[in-house]
Amino acid sequence: MVLVLSCKLSALTITQKDRASSMRHIKSLREITKAYDGFILDLWGLVHDGETPYPPAKSTLAALKAAGLKTLLLSNAPRRAHVLVEAMARMGIERSLYGEVLSSGEATRDALIARDDSFFASLGHRVYHLGPERDRSVFEDTNLNIVANLGIADFILCTGPIELTDQVADYQSVLDAGLTYRLPMVCANPDLLVIRGGKAVICAGAIAERYRSMGGLVAYRGKPDPAIYHLAARLLGVSNPRRIAGVGDALETDIKGANAAGFDSIWCTGGIHAAELGCAYGVAVDPLRAETLAQASGQLPTATIPGFIY
Repeated sequence: MVLVLSCKLSALTITQKDRASSMRHIKSLREITKAYDGFILDLWGLVHDGETPYPPAKSTLAALKAAGLKTLLLSNAPRRAHVLVEAMARMGIERSLYGEVLSSGEATRDALIARDDSFFASLGHRVYHLGPERDRSVFEDTNLNIVANLGIADFILCTGPIELTDQVADYQSVLDAGLTYRLPMVCANPDLLVIRGGKAVICAGAIAERYRSMGGLVAYRGKPDPAIYHLAARLLGVSNPRRIAGVGDALETDIKGANAAGFDSIWCTGGIHAAELGCAYGVAVDPLRAETLAQASGQLPTATIPGFIY
């Protein structure tokens, strides 16, 4: 069973059928900025590739700010928001260029502290961390005891592969043991994979999906759960959902989440789906090819854009 944050969904302003017939293909955000007061922006696959900002990213952020538009960066990174800010600074993306930052890691940490969700309320305080050391900011101020032995753990917190070259099969023995001990799992990054520096890297979501398929109990925090989009809207400071657009490259997280939350969605075709679409970042996609893939996924965006371009 998959547990997610519960929330009341806003009425969709555009139905899926309507999206199929009205899906626009734009070259830049400049074409649509008058329709919105704020943007909820993905990071990986839109602003940067995990290592380097895409060439137009900084100028686009600056242009949105100059136009008086609010921005919030929403990432499925299993780390706290301040860690993402620090990473972007190292990439040369100044903090002054964007607004609030929200991550699935931050949402996971908040849930571990609040314990106001039935799933999280039932968790103990001894946790087995399935993930790399760099993700441990998610444990800050949680009062959890990280243990190395699954036999004494109360639950598993999965933040992703320890090594970037690892595959799901590399963690099968951990998953088998977790199931033997009937340990619930918290997944701090629902993404299945990302493209880092041009190479596919599995994410926590792929490991959690294997555990769930084995019969393990899993709770997810992050996109595409509409609850994190509603939280993002509150942080963004835009009350009218019709004046918000979510922008991202993944149909199953960015577009699905924005659609479910009742926001317009702008699909960056130059990200994770670029190979399927036969295009590259910043290069216009074949409209028919894009619409065919979107239809097949069941997640139709309001518009497509080739990159984070103003």
